[in-house]
Amino acid sequence: MTNSFDYFVVLAEMRTGSNLLEANLNAFDGITCHGEAFNPHFIGYPKKDNLLGMTAPERDEAPENLIATIIKKTQGLGGFRFFHSHDFRAADRFLDDPRCAKIILSRNPVESYVSWKIARETDQWRLTNHNKRRSAQVMFDEEEFITMLSHQREFRAMVHHKLQTSGQTAFHISYPDLQDLDIINGLGRFLGAATPLEELDSKIKKQNPGHLSEKVINFSEMESVLAKSDFFELTEIPGYEPTRGANVPSYVTAAKSPLLFMPVRGSETDTITHWMAQLDGADQVTSGYTQKTLRDWKKEHPGHVSFTMLTHPAERVHTSFCKHILNLGPDTYTEIRDLLRRKFDLPIPADTPGDDWTIDQHRGAFIAFLEFVKNNLDGKTPVRVDNTWASQTSQVEGISKFTFPDLLLRKSDLSQGLQDICSRLNVSPPALTEEIDDTPYTLAQIYNGKVETAVKKCYTKDYVNFGFGRWNA
Repeated sequence: MTNSFDYFVVLAEMRTGSNLLEANLNAFDGITCHGEAFNPHFIGYPKKDNLLGMTAPERDEAPENLIATIIKKTQGLGGFRFFHSHDFRAADRFLDDPRCAKIILSRNPVESYVSWKIARETDQWRLTNHNKRRSAQVMFDEEEFITMLSHQREFRAMVHHKLQTSGQTAFHISYPDLQDLDIINGLGRFLGAATPLEELDSKIKKQNPGHLSEKVINFSEMESVLAKSDFFELTEIPGYEPTRGANVPSYVTAAKSPLLFMPVRGSETDTITHWMAQLDGADQVTSGYTQKTLRDWKKEHPGHVSFTMLTHPAERVHTSFCKHILNLGPDTYTEIRDLLRRKFDLPIPADTPGDDWTIDQHRGAFIAFLEFVKNNLDGKTPVRVDNTWASQTSQVEGISKFTFPDLLLRKSDLSQGLQDICSRLNVSPPALTEEIDDTPYTLAQIYNGKVETAVKKCYTKDYVNFGFGRWNA
């Protein structure tokens, strides 16, 4: 047996066929699956008091030691099954380890749920003799099902993110695949087995054959619930943007007042930082924090208030277009600008537009840029997703990885929002200066239905999450 893995884990859930998968894995020479090694209620298997000489209390004291024991004491390649309800300290260890082979087993969640209900009713969790099969009909409980599904989704999302960010891949297998000898042998090759199986394990029997309608008492009610429930997240707005960090160095604090501003990149922030400087009669504000120094600032300023500003997506992306793409200047993304002109046929001149640049040309170029942004955010272009046109949803998610802002202020309500903050801090609000618009044409001059539709296609999540409507000048 040859392989680059030291051990393996079967990431599954109850009633997904993990017992059958384990039986087939154990049929390979040099592969041993040690059951549910990190089940908090037992170690490996029910009624066992140790696994490879390690007791459950010893495992609970140091879960990583059991992984080391499995690697060391298993003849060949050892592994275990792991569910979302098992000890997450072990998951922190094996998910980051590229020497651990990941096998992801899945099953239709409704079938898993009904099978789990029947097993709980009959107290029969494993069947090797059809003559001893116990059957039962169960009630579908909507709240119970949704709760179970939610926990499993969160676990799968965490696993998916861990594997992506660490550059690992997994062997995916579904419940019906467990009856396919070729797929099981493919899994064996993935794990390094030298000799394929000639037949599948036949000792474990399917416990609940038949249609779901024969197993669920309130089957029509279950159908109704599932028909109106998006339990497969088919209506989820897909997100392909890269995840973002908190960008703490860009955060700004007032000179004296306990006020913290966490900018959404791509929004104009000079007006706010100038206002914060005036708040304390200072010449400047403080920025360039690290996470440690900002935590120190927060400790030193009890009662602090933090906020960020949301800008209407149309206004924000138009500013980005004019500042970084259309006009040539110190803020121009020169390489991206050239690439957009050559490869994406963006209809803008080689130089900054002159007096002959018309409103129609500006509108057409902006809409063409929005088409690029849509593809860019969907991961369909080789160009980086720049912060200035990345969604504000992703930006706020990034901020929240470090700390949650107390307030999300819309730019259209900024003046009133800042006054309310001053009331909380018991200070007098300074005047808020107007921004200078140096775009060839203002958004108000070019905005129409086509522009609105193009912006919404780019920033559906922002419109939904933050409640943006049609832009108004």
